[in-house]
Amino acid sequence: MNWYNLAKFSFAQPWWLVALALPLLLAFRRGRIGGAPAVVYSSTDILQKLGKPRAERAGSFSNALLALALAAGIFALARPQISNSFTQVQASGIDIMIALDVSASMLTEDFSINGKRSSRVDAIKEITQRFIDARPNDRIGMLAFAGRPYIVSPPTLDHGWLLQNLERVNIGRVEDGTAIGSALISAANRLKNRQARSRVVVLLSDGDNNAGRVSPDTAAEAARALGLKVYTIGVGTDGIAPVPVRRNPLTGEIEYEDRQVEYDEKTLREVAKIAEGQFFRADSSDKLESIYATIDKLEKTTVQVSKYREFRDLFGWFAAVAVSCLGCQMTLSQTLWRRLP
Repeated sequence: MNWYNLAKFSFAQPWWLVALALPLLLAFRRGRIGGAPAVVYSSTDILQKLGKPRAERAGSFSNALLALALAAGIFALARPQISNSFTQVQASGIDIMIALDVSASMLTEDFSINGKRSSRVDAIKEITQRFIDARPNDRIGMLAFAGRPYIVSPPTLDHGWLLQNLERVNIGRVEDGTAIGSALISAANRLKNRQARSRVVVLLSDGDNNAGRVSPDTAAEAARALGLKVYTIGVGTDGIAPVPVRRNPLTGEIEYEDRQVEYDEKTLREVAKIAEGQFFRADSSDKLESIYATIDKLEKTTVQVSKYREFRDLFGWFAAVAVSCLGCQMTLSQTLWRRLP
């Protein structure tokens, strides 16, 4: 369950804001001609040619207090409010485990990202991240596997933490090999006790099952018995592809060789068939992204969304400012700024 909160400032009676023209006119008029004289003298019309009449400093400040009090009072009448909108999003009820092949063959560079040649593992990480971003209401977990599987993250709604762990997935953390059956059993164990309406494993691999103690078919049977659905994705091309080769272990110098690459498509098809899922073939980044989009459509449920809104009225604050300014002006006008009778 996720909560989202959005604060918004508004006015309940905004038409009162039209009256803000009054303090502006008052300030303009009194600033030009000043206040009423306390003592009347004989005509001083001849002195008008020497300059324009202006309010004295104390009078200007007094006028400013009156204008501010009037403006604050108008704002109070307009009833300013801060509203908080809360949106409750109920999780969709789908739990997904993604199993990523990180064997050495995943370094083969027959994919591309943003027009640049890329290894299979980097392309998978990039597009898997987009898939995760597109399903914010699902519990998603991840494991990586080569000669044996290891957990990257259990199923979680904290996708930020999940993506941080995905960034740390690299080739070489465990012994090389491709243990498809062991990876599938490990993913199934992470989902078997979950109470989600739908539990799904997405397994991506580019090789033959040549490691582990469990065969892929046996693992698929176990997954089906637990009520899991398995989608398998065969990653990479059949044919010649550039493969990195480290020539000098001391300097880390890497060269590329064109080698024949292939994988056991039959095994992945059989696993998906047994576990009542689907097999997909991804020989490019665009194709892999399209496959993820297809799985995204196949595994959708209605998400429950509830919206709440609460208001906090700011009338009192503006009314207090208005009363304070008016009280200050009245006090000063009868004491420090008192005019002669």
